[in-house]
Amino acid sequence: MRNEITTGLLTRILSVTEDTIAPFIEPLKKYTREYRINTSERLAAFLSQVAHESGCFRYTEEIASGAAYEGRLDLGNTQPGDGCRYKGRGLIQLTGRYNYSQLAAATGIDFISNPELLSQPEYAVMSACWYWQSRGLNSLADTGQFLKITKRINGGYNGLADREYFYRQCKEAFYL
Repeated sequence: MRNEITTGLLTRILSVTEDTIAPFIEPLKKYTREYRINTSERLAAFLSQVAHESGCFRYTEEIASGAAYEGRLDLGNTQPGDGCRYKGRGLIQLTGRYNYSQLAAATGIDFISNPELLSQPEYAVMSACWYWQSRGLNSLADTGQFLKITKRINGGYNGLADREYFYRQCKEAFYL
């Protein structure tokens, strides 16, 4: 069973350049280990989801302004400007004041005052791994419940074909 994250593996799976993926390799190794995303099944599910969410590691910040999230109480956006301030960031596109504050409480890093930190590779990876663990996604990956994982991350099934394509690529790479 192969479950090691390498530059070569990710460039092959995602069809990206080494320059694109290189800043994420060490944080991926560190945080997937720390958050126990450490089996072939877990890594395949995780990497396929973050590949879709981040445009194959090209985007650590949502392209849209975030204005669509303004006033979204379900995201904890209770103050004027919260929509843009706490728009999707990180490899999993963490969104909303509530999620940023939960991440801050869990890590001790002030992402409320410094939301742009989540755009940096280190924190982009850490936030995705934290979100994955905090939503119980390792256990879903262990039992192959890919659709449930997608729904917990996306709230629906947007980009499902893309996510499933990367999942097949990852499973093949990890000999699943």
